[in-house]
Amino acid sequence: MPGRASLAATGSYNPRVTLRTPARTPLRVALLGLGTVGGAVARGLLEHGPDLARAAGGRPIHLVAVGVRDPDRPRAVTLPRAIVRTDDLAAVAVDPGVDVVVELIGGLEPAGALISAALAGGRSVVTANKALLALRGAELEAEARRTGSSLRFEAAVAGGIPVLGPLASDLAANRWSSVSGIVNGTTNFMLTAMTEAGWDYATVLADAQSRGYAEADPSGDVEGRDAADKLAILARLAFGEWPDVTAIRRSPPAVEGDAAPGITGVTAEVIAAAADLGLVVKLVARAQRGEDGAVGAGVVPSAVPAGSPLGRTGGVTNIVELAGEPIGRVRFGGPGAGGEATSSAVLGDLVAIARGIGSSWAGLPPADRASTVADVLSGTRRWFYVLPRGGGALTEPVTLDQARDEARAAGVSGPLYPLLEE
Repeated sequence: MPGRASLAATGSYNPRVTLRTPARTPLRVALLGLGTVGGAVARGLLEHGPDLARAAGGRPIHLVAVGVRDPDRPRAVTLPRAIVRTDDLAAVAVDPGVDVVVELIGGLEPAGALISAALAGGRSVVTANKALLALRGAELEAEARRTGSSLRFEAAVAGGIPVLGPLASDLAANRWSSVSGIVNGTTNFMLTAMTEAGWDYATVLADAQSRGYAEADPSGDVEGRDAADKLAILARLAFGEWPDVTAIRRSPPAVEGDAAPGITGVTAEVIAAAADLGLVVKLVARAQRGEDGAVGAGVVPSAVPAGSPLGRTGGVTNIVELAGEPIGRVRFGGPGAGGEATSSAVLGDLVAIARGIGSSWAGLPPADRASTVADVLSGTRRWFYVLPRGGGALTEPVTLDQARDEARAAGVSGPLYPLLEE
């Protein structure tokens, strides 16, 4: 009886065991948000349905509903009349005619309530909402596990670069010591332009805004919050716990206290002094497990060798590096933002759900919120700082307190940047 029978250990027919075949019933998708990413996802579902079905093992993936705040506003994508368009997002999230809710409206609310309602109702969820995951990831993971729903979020980190999936599955046998990288395209574009064109911070920010790389309010990017959100998600899959994103360091230390957050204190003088030493400044997100087992995390402008993988990563490109045993080091790089690149990750998550693969954490054990987050800048390292007379200096490997003493003796009062060496 094809499709029903299986052989027991004796080789005889066992009618109580059924071979499972891939489901061919369509996966019904509701899309919340039809902006840059949502529009690209909708186009992908409408224009490449047969290709997605083949990738999903023959299971069709159908867009059945779209929830937007203003259904009558003209959009860049034309929806067939058969697709429901409504401003009642809450109703879409719990609609029994929907299998998967794709949340692309962003922000903490109403996105959080919509995702929670969908998961509680047994619907799978795909989201790119890094801020929500970083803050409430442990809660949402617990709800998904309780109801048996899938929660996937590949698009929340590094746009179209597939890093979360490999981290949770193909690379799951490794014991990770650190995860680091450049995960914010806006700040990397700005620092690259300051390095290559010699522009100051205000000029390069205005240029980034004119190109659409930076928002009118750029604080989430330039102060490091966006990168910290992404680092929290990476740390969950690498180290098995959701760190408190509000405790992740986002400011470089200064001789007294901390300097301005993110890249807001990086000046043309800092960039030039670093270049004289063969270094470039990058906003590096890094999490690492210490010898005591505690996970430290930080998003800090750092000095890196110009010829290193981090140093060579320019423009809006992202790069993520994992270090662990037995693999050693492995890097992922590519487009970290943009509607098309991010839609690739969202559509990939839909294909994974259609295949029955489950949540982004794959078979990893449940993760709770970490009680503490260690300072990623503890321990000894080399430090870079700008001298009062111009030019830069590098310390030997020392603690932060020792680096402060050395810089203070040289008349320095500004930031101290960690040197990251390969």
